[in-house]
Amino acid sequence: MLGYRHAFHAGNFADVHKHALLVQLCLALRLKDKPFCVFDTHAGAGLYDLASESALKNREFDGGIGRLWDAPAGPELEAYLELVRALNPDGRLRWYPGSPHLARALLRPGDRLILCERHPADHLVLRAEFAGDPQVAVHFRDGYEAPAGLMPPPQRRGLVLMDPSFEMPGEFARLSAALTTIQRRWAGAVVAIWYPIIEREPSRGFLDRLKGLGIPAILCAELGVSPYRGSLGLHGSGMLIVNPPWGLMATLERLLPELLERLRLAGPGETRLEWLVKAP
Repeated sequence: MLGYRHAFHAGNFADVHKHALLVQLCLALRLKDKPFCVFDTHAGAGLYDLASESALKNREFDGGIGRLWDAPAGPELEAYLELVRALNPDGRLRWYPGSPHLARALLRPGDRLILCERHPADHLVLRAEFAGDPQVAVHFRDGYEAPAGLMPPPQRRGLVLMDPSFEMPGEFARLSAALTTIQRRWAGAVVAIWYPIIEREPSRGFLDRLKGLGIPAILCAELGVSPYRGSLGLHGSGMLIVNPPWGLMATLERLLPELLERLRLAGPGETRLEWLVKAP
């Protein structure tokens, strides 16, 4: 697991999907006056240089943020793009924000951000990025174990983002266990769980397991940019949202088709937006 470095994949289509949804979740939390906390369990390095040797090796960002950079966008997608552009004021795409920077940009004065990262090098970069920021806490900690020790935060409203590397066997089982802990300790939190779609069966089994956890509301939002059966590689990206904010379904009904139209690689592609567990 400690061999994974997100710098090789920063800004790819899966990042765009994940981060565009993250922005909408944070904006939904901002609609109420009470403070909230964003808890990022697998935070990474926080900011990525797309001119680095790592990013240029496969240029995955060309199929993601690169496709969106100079084109007009709908309001939901534009909200995400504005935050990326703010890091590139000269108009040239070089710096790509990870989830910590996107979430931090949307905090209000009373809100908080808790970041966990256990890769030693990425943790040092992340800590340096937010050094001296009183609204951000950075922990050198396993993101799967963090919910038991760090939740709930003083702010009773909030969002948990779980975005592991999926390099090790058993990641889906660990996600299920961590979600159970979050539900026990911070039941009111919105939880967003990202997962890759390389083959359909592993993610289908994960979704089926979550149906049996007794969670009252889980929304599934998937983006498939190429046929799921065929060549090897990452074909799609999924996000599960537990306790989705009111109105999110309507927002994603607009956002997901736009992402598909802009990011699909081969064939028609597909999206999926449905209740895994219907809200009461």
